[in-house]
Amino acid sequence: MGGTSTATARLRRIVIGLVAALAGSSPALAQDDAGFQAYLVALRQQALADGVSTRTADAVFPTLTLNQRVIDLDRQQPGATSSSAVPAFAPYRAQHVDAARIARGRQTYLAQRSRLQRIEQTTGVPESIMVAIWGHETNYGSYTGNFDLLRSLASLAYEGRRRSLFAGEFIAGLKMLDRGVTRDQLKGSWAGATGNPQFLPSIYLRLARDGDGDGRADIWNSPADTLASIGNYFVDAGWRAGQPWGVAVSVPAGFDRSQIRNRLVSPRCPRVFERHSGWRTIAEWRALGISPQ
Repeated sequence: MGGTSTATARLRRIVIGLVAALAGSSPALAQDDAGFQAYLVALRQQALADGVSTRTADAVFPTLTLNQRVIDLDRQQPGATSSSAVPAFAPYRAQHVDAARIARGRQTYLAQRSRLQRIEQTTGVPESIMVAIWGHETNYGSYTGNFDLLRSLASLAYEGRRRSLFAGEFIAGLKMLDRGVTRDQLKGSWAGATGNPQFLPSIYLRLARDGDGDGRADIWNSPADTLASIGNYFVDAGWRAGQPWGVAVSVPAGFDRSQIRNRLVSPRCPRVFERHSGWRTIAEWRALGISPQ
């Protein structure tokens, strides 16, 4: 008994020491979590004021904890800061448009051809564009992401750099639950996109469509709903039938790119829009020496 008591006391001292060491090593984490929980109080009030049901708020908010991982991923993405380099298009395209994805795209096209034809007739969006977008976003549903969307969006809103954007998307996610989407379905990328087409919650609420007539816009499991939603997304964005998605051009050597810089400030995702050029007519592009290849 004496040996057992000594061993127990020694084990207790070790455990207490470990707890103290861990507690002392992460004051910033503890402060961040406390700040996050305080922020959730305000976010809940905002959600309720915006029409989210009390039932949904009561079910979700107690489950939320800060996800530092998504904050780190947001800060590490290319072009996240004004000093970070913007990746070149050619290697990006080569990485995302490989032989395996092209083969799977052809299979998907053949399997969904009749449905694609109907959607193109209705929307004017080419079949090839809808199939390509599905392939680019999730490789035809092979990986749609496994982050808890609501936890990710709440964490990104708390981080603060784009609070209005992510708080709005978080509230839109709650409204998806009010519409009957399940919490298990609300999985996706760390940045809050979900389903086969990787829609943000606000995009889902506005543009997701029921393509198979079952009364639901199931962009997670239904190819019909996925393709109908992608087509509707392009219609909403102003797609014009018969026009290409883009045109390759020749740029003069030594061209001063600052003269075509986008000077408009976008209220959403301003860093992305800073990397776009300003709007020009074809005649204006030609006058600058930029012409189609």
